[in-house]
Amino acid sequence: MKPHRVAYVNGNIVPEEEATISIHDMGFVYGDCVFDSSRTFNGKLFRLQEHLDRLYQSLGSTGIDCGIPPDEMARATQEVVGLNLPALRPGEDYWVTQRISTGLQQLDGESQLRSPTVVIECIPLPLRARARYFLDGIDAVVPERVRIPPAALSPNIKSNNYLNMMLAQREVQKDQPGAWALMCDIHGNLAEGAGCNFFMVTDDVVYTPTREFVLAGVSRQVVIEWCEKSGMEVRETDISMDFALTGQEAFLTSTSLCACPVSKLNGHLFSGGVPGPVTDKIMRGFADLVGFDYVGQYLSFLGDHEGSTGL
Repeated sequence: MKPHRVAYVNGNIVPEEEATISIHDMGFVYGDCVFDSSRTFNGKLFRLQEHLDRLYQSLGSTGIDCGIPPDEMARATQEVVGLNLPALRPGEDYWVTQRISTGLQQLDGESQLRSPTVVIECIPLPLRARARYFLDGIDAVVPERVRIPPAALSPNIKSNNYLNMMLAQREVQKDQPGAWALMCDIHGNLAEGAGCNFFMVTDDVVYTPTREFVLAGVSRQVVIEWCEKSGMEVRETDISMDFALTGQEAFLTSTSLCACPVSKLNGHLFSGGVPGPVTDKIMRGFADLVGFDYVGQYLSFLGDHEGSTGL
């Protein structure tokens, strides 16, 4: 019989189907919750420390005390991954996520112990859904809905509330199924998509939006560092739509995608191909860095269906 996945819930490791939280949990009631997700390559976690650093930064910014020191969170995460490896199907890997909410809602006149809810879970990466993107590239579309401004909610708090991004994604997919929403900031410059960062390439220079309006992804930083070590110029700057459409290549980065080519932006075809020569170098460099052919992994799950974000 195929092994079942397990999850960590408030200090206990339980079968995934038995992992529950209260209907009064603040993460469910108000979205008062932060999270972070890393991924495995061939079953091994990549850059867990960087993801946990960002998780604890989000906790600090929101004033949530999870009650668990970072080293213990790392140990529990490694344990959950190890226990879940037998449940992976051939060729698959995991998204590995820690979610922490402020715990139970305080009901008027009802005394109850208030402590954070801490969950660590593994789910298979959407390799089948996203495989087509590594063959044809991502169709990126800018919706009317803009990204929440930093003055309202810092993008560097990785919160459980993705409604802003999900509504943008629904707006785009209503007319263009399989397209990926790429949102602008309040000034009309390109910002980010749901769980991903944007890069463009022109004349061998790599451009990406500034950190002010985007969540600075771990994979984004991996690409920036790799480019700099390889002697490739990277500029973090505002990217208007007009400027983006002068680009020869574009790609998205995320924990799951690593680096994946963008073929079109609002219907405009990038001239560099899929992937373009610079994007191809970056993708190969990423694969060398992690010691794993992640593009080949995606393409091994290629079917005859259209690409999907898996969101």
